[in-house]
Amino acid sequence: MSRSATASLAALGVNPASELTSTTTDQATGRVLPVRGELAGLLPWGGLRRGSTVSVGGSTSLLLALLADATADGRWAAVVGLPGVGVLAAAELGVSVQRLALVPQPGSDPGPVIAALLDGIDLVAVACPLPPSLARRLTARARQRRAVLIAFGPWPSADVELTAESVRWNSLDDGAETLRRQEISVRSGGRGSAGEPRRVLLSFGAEEIELPLVAGGPAGSDEPADAGPDRADELATRRATTWGRPA
Repeated sequence: MSRSATASLAALGVNPASELTSTTTDQATGRVLPVRGELAGLLPWGGLRRGSTVSVGGSTSLLLALLADATADGRWAAVVGLPGVGVLAAAELGVSVQRLALVPQPGSDPGPVIAALLDGIDLVAVACPLPPSLARRLTARARQRRAVLIAFGPWPSADVELTAESVRWNSLDDGAETLRRQEISVRSGGRGSAGEPRRVLLSFGAEEIELPLVAGGPAGSDEPADAGPDRADELATRRATTWGRPA
């Protein structure tokens, strides 16, 4: 493809399929931000490539897990439009909260807020509904600023789509009073080399997650995560909202 054609596509928010591949140089120079091992196999770059857009559906745990390794590696992240997510929930999923900015209520016009974050922060997760035209402009902004845009929900022209197909929690038949182990079945898809569907099982052990049961609540959930907000994530965000606010 000629340089002029590539530039024209880039202006429209479209990447050639050849750009959706990883190289050793990308990893060594920091063009690809790290993710935990199971998620690396779902991404064509082996991590989160700067300038890319990734959409996440079905689980806030999956969203936060994408931020964990990059923030532990010294990168900054922001989460916009998710008022139920707090510091404690993020920390329990491995996010270095010292480098996490939460913007639960970005206002009636979130576009300028998100654009400003893309200018100065490595990873920006967006959960507020936006018009498709604005979403495409923000995708182009992320590409220009070499930030990673992570959309919670459908997003036009996303390079990679990650969907939590099911969420399972440990059985409480043994008399346990907490939900300790979480397993999320994640499917990937997208454009170019990301288009081939892949699946992994993402697990969080007892040392990573320990959520108290709510009186009268179900013991666990086996419902497909993309059928609606699953109970497990509701418990996580409720605990985070109550306990996870900075002092």
